[in-house]
Amino acid sequence: SSGINAEYGGEVDDDLEAETREECSKYGEVVQVVIYEIPSGVAVEEAVRIFVHFQRVESAIKAVVDLHNRFFGGRTVKCMFYQLEKFKSLELQPQPDEL
Repeated sequence: SSGINAEYGGEVDDDLEAETREECSKYGEVVQVVIYEIPSGVAVEEAVRIFVHFQRVESAIKAVVDLHNRFFGGRTVKCMFYQLEKFKSLELQPQPDEL
C-alpha cells in the first residue's frame, strides 16, 4: 500500500474528506483519508494537509501525477508521496525543511 500527501489551503468543510475519497477512488482503492490542519506558522495556502492511503502503489502514482498542481476549490493542490510509517503513526505535521 502507498500514501500521498496533498496540501490544500483554506478552510476545511465537513465534506472535504468524503469529496477527497470520492475523487481519489478514480485511481484505485482508497484505504484511508486523513485531514490535518496545521495549527500555525504556515501560509494559508499550505494550512491543510490531506493524506490519502491507497491499497496499491500504482494508484498513488496515478493520483500524484494527475492531481499535482491541479486547481481544486479555488486553490492549487500540491501532491507528493509520504512515508507510510509516519502516516501510520500520525506524524502528519510538516518538518522544518518543508516550511
